[in-house]
Amino acid sequence: MTSHIESSDVDIDVAQEVEQLRRIQSVTDASLAHLEIDELLDTLLERTRDILEADTAAVLLIDRAAQEMVATAAKGIEEEVRGGVRIPIGQGFAGRVAAEGKAVILDNVDHTNVRNPILLDLGIRSLLGVPLIADGDTIGVLHVGTLGSRSFSEQDAELLQLVADRAALVINTSVLKQEQRVATALQRSLLPRLPDISGLEIAARYIPGRARLVGGDWYDLFLLPTGHVGAAIGDVVGHGLPSAIVMGRLRNALRAYALDSNDPTVVLARLDEMVSHFETDEMATVLYGVIDPDRRRMTCSSAGHPFPFIASPSGEAAMVDAHADPPIGSGSGVKRHAHDVPLPAGSTAYFFTDGVVERRGEHIDVGLERLRETVMAGSPHRGCTRIVTRLMGDDQLEDDFAVLAIHVRDT
Repeated sequence: MTSHIESSDVDIDVAQEVEQLRRIQSVTDASLAHLEIDELLDTLLERTRDILEADTAAVLLIDRAAQEMVATAAKGIEEEVRGGVRIPIGQGFAGRVAAEGKAVILDNVDHTNVRNPILLDLGIRSLLGVPLIADGDTIGVLHVGTLGSRSFSEQDAELLQLVADRAALVINTSVLKQEQRVATALQRSLLPRLPDISGLEIAARYIPGRARLVGGDWYDLFLLPTGHVGAAIGDVVGHGLPSAIVMGRLRNALRAYALDSNDPTVVLARLDEMVSHFETDEMATVLYGVIDPDRRRMTCSSAGHPFPFIASPSGEAAMVDAHADPPIGSGSGVKRHAHDVPLPAGSTAYFFTDGVVERRGEHIDVGLERLRETVMAGSPHRGCTRIVTRLMGDDQLEDDFAVLAIHVRDT
């Protein structure tokens, strides 16, 4: 009789464990990966709340730039998201979980251990939170709570961490996909429609590297009120949405400063001052040239960026022989230098980013020589196509590939 009872108990325990495993697996069902981030988080939290038999569940994701936790999704405490709750890392309950990188249990919630007043106002009595870790990095916090008193156990913490570990991978993948879509849209909106300018013919190519992961490469060309033409190309350090955002700010700031001065050193000095003050963690290389109204001379200055190649009608091509000043964001305050570059009729100037000439395991001089042999005077559209065909080939680019070609018409 006793043996029969013990066997029944074992069967019940096994059934409970199987059911618990089924619930955990439901959190990262393969179909979730295809959901948009909002719908994904909504589904994850509903299932998480069910698994832990909790009244509330929430996800806060880390904003790296602000070093804060941002309430991103919630069940039972939707006010946390609607109120735009942000918790500094290391402060409050969620901030502590993120800073310590381990589970935190609060049996009795009060103002001494919770920073978010919404949790107190709703009457949440107990909390359990664990870090969301993907690829070794803490990307956020998952926490559950109860309206009645409850002592969350270490087993509860292990269970929630198991859920979080699986959910973090799905969340991270979804966030990265969303960021890539946004970054691609942003960069496409910022790459200029090249204007028709008297005396010049213009073309450009931009190809993102790293399997279409958008980065911070950009180019620009515009006619100034004085009749001068501004031409710029640059590369923000980094990839993805953050770099694309910084790139957009740099491009717009450079245009604004270009309206005040035809001296490229003044424009780059002001750009450096702006970035060093407002974007202290950012750095970029920029080449800016100003073409005279007669279209026969260009004055250019470089902030850590390669100078252009000039291809002449005779078939010769050479890189502008000049020294680059420190990059934008270096805050060096050094005097920047301008260089006069003749633009004979029929010549073509090629601005380019590092991705055009740099290859892993190869000295930069090899890539520069390859580009020198490829550039040609004449149609900038044909010249850009020739560069893409010969220099890009079938290889997967590690970096963005951008070229801006400016041809000086004969008449």
